[in-house]
Amino acid sequence: MAGLTLADGVAAILLLALTAYAVLAGADFGGGVWDLFASGPRRKAQRIAIAEAMGPVWEANHVWLIFLLVGLFTAFPTVFAALSTALYLPFTIALLGIILRGAAFTFQAHGEEAVGELAPWGFVFGGASIIAPAFLGAALAAVATGSVRAGGGPDATTGWISWLGVDLALLAIALAAYLAATYLMVETAGDPLLQADFRRRAFGAAIASGILALAGLALTWRQAPLLWSALTGRGLWLLIIALANGPIAAFAVWRGSPRLARVAVAAQMVFVLWAWAVGQWPALVPPDFLIQGSAAPDTVLRALVIMIAVGMVVLAPSLWLLFHVFKGRNPAAAVTNPSP
Repeated sequence: MAGLTLADGVAAILLLALTAYAVLAGADFGGGVWDLFASGPRRKAQRIAIAEAMGPVWEANHVWLIFLLVGLFTAFPTVFAALSTALYLPFTIALLGIILRGAAFTFQAHGEEAVGELAPWGFVFGGASIIAPAFLGAALAAVATGSVRAGGGPDATTGWISWLGVDLALLAIALAAYLAATYLMVETAGDPLLQADFRRRAFGAAIASGILALAGLALTWRQAPLLWSALTGRGLWLLIIALANGPIAAFAVWRGSPRLARVAVAAQMVFVLWAWAVGQWPALVPPDFLIQGSAAPDTVLRALVIMIAVGMVVLAPSLWLLFHVFKGRNPAAAVTNPSP
């Protein structure tokens, strides 16, 4: 495509890292949500399924967040500085949530074997799994609406506190829960009753995320002209695909097609993120930070791309092996088969 630069390529790589984090770690956050709200006669089996599904791989999913932060710091240092300053509070709260949920999950999943049930850690795990995506969603609202400015400004540190910020915070939670429930439908294929529990949760999350997404579009139209222009401009075709894919994903959940549902729901997350990113191009953080104008020198970008290429030679096979070994044997189904 004519006009694309090395900086555009690096920005696209960072978008792929953000997408991977949203699709993979988002499901982990959703697992914490369903752990908190486990209910019914198979409550314990639901929590076992969540723990067994997450246990082998949840730490690896945060590789993409680290990759994103280091890449942003290296390739777009002025943008990293502006975001870190303007969104210090929501980022800090989200980071605390990520740390607490990791510690709580470890204590909950493994501590019980040594000292018995640790119920408080379950509440911490579930609560932190809600806090982290909520504040990341609110921070995204500030970025997308143009509240993060080069010279600061009245909304520089409070742009995430808005009705749209609230909506995107709730939407982030709903999408994470949606992802987790559809993934767990696949993992519990050997237990029809348990799979039905997660299908009902997935369908509820589908309805909630659909309502919140439409409400977000209405709020964007009324309150965020910059974001509305992006979504109805370059991002329009991806937005249309997302709106069409939503009912397809919900129908796959309702009809009990877990593998199709998993793909469709993950695609929904991708379409939503890419509609925003493509729509605001060539800005990285609109309106002040253009990709080309805020990028590091080409020598730095070339070195970064080389290091990414070398790193992926090691990282990609390692992640594939991790998922192949631990997820290929479907641990959740193996453990939950005996459930009533």
